Amino acid sequence: MRKNCLYIGLLLIILSSCSGYEKVLKSTDYNLKYRKAFEYYNKGDYARASGVFDQISTVFRGSSKSDSVSFFQAMSAYKQQDYITAQYYFSTFVQTYQYSPFAEEAEYLAAYCLYLDSPNPELDQENTTRGIEAFQAFMRKYPTSKHYDNSKEYTTELQDKLVEKSYLSAKLYYNMGGFMLKSAIVALKSSLEDYPNTRYREEMMWLILDSNFKIAENSIESKKKDRYQTTIDEYYSFISEFPQSKWKKEAQKIYERSEKMTK
Repeated sequence: MRKNCLYIGLLLIILSSCSGYEKVLKSTDYNLKYRKAFEYYNKGDYARASGVFDQISTVFRGSSKSDSVSFFQAMSAYKQQDYITAQYYFSTFVQTYQYSPFAEEAEYLAAYCLYLDSPNPELDQENTTRGIEAFQAFMRKYPTSKHYDNSKEYTTELQDKLVEKSYLSAKLYYNMGGFMLKSAIVALKSSLEDYPNTRYREEMMWLILDSNFKIAENSIESKKKDRYQTTIDEYYSFISEFPQSKWKKEAQKIYERSEKMTK
């Protein structure tokens, strides 16, 4: 009997709470809605806060309360981990309220949402690129911000992801082999040109050498000599930069075979 009373009591509380929220949503008293939106937000009820902020954002536009409503509308989405919506709201806020006391925080969080929504390196990296640009713009505008160091760190992380994406894309051509080896060489060299200090540099230069050798080995006789010579050139580039490479023995074998075939 006592358990039934507890369940009924809890149900009544929930129904009462829902009823109160529905009344707020249906109310035409926008000052009440304003107060309740912040009340929900401060209690951590971000879903309800978001619902009310969405309702009143246009009503208070142009008023002294406009920027606070817009900022916490964005924060409510952010707190719910809806980073796509939050990023849109924060970016819109920055464009609309450049002189608001919330402007710096909004611009940082707009960039941070892109960072949080950046996918694995294998996938499309549009948000990664946008995140880098957003953090860089933020650091230029707010060089003394408390978020400056974090922005710099996140920018490096996002840049590393682009490097890895470039490496994986180039290596994919190499793994396909055959006629795709020419595309692999182009992609690998392009990646090294874009990211000369990549941590994958040694492996990528090895892949370029090995790709050239495989192409030479499978060429028609009239093209073999020139392609073996290209392989030798790539060997010198590789071994001069990485004389103690773990691919040193394989590279030496390629060099000796190529030398033999050019004579």
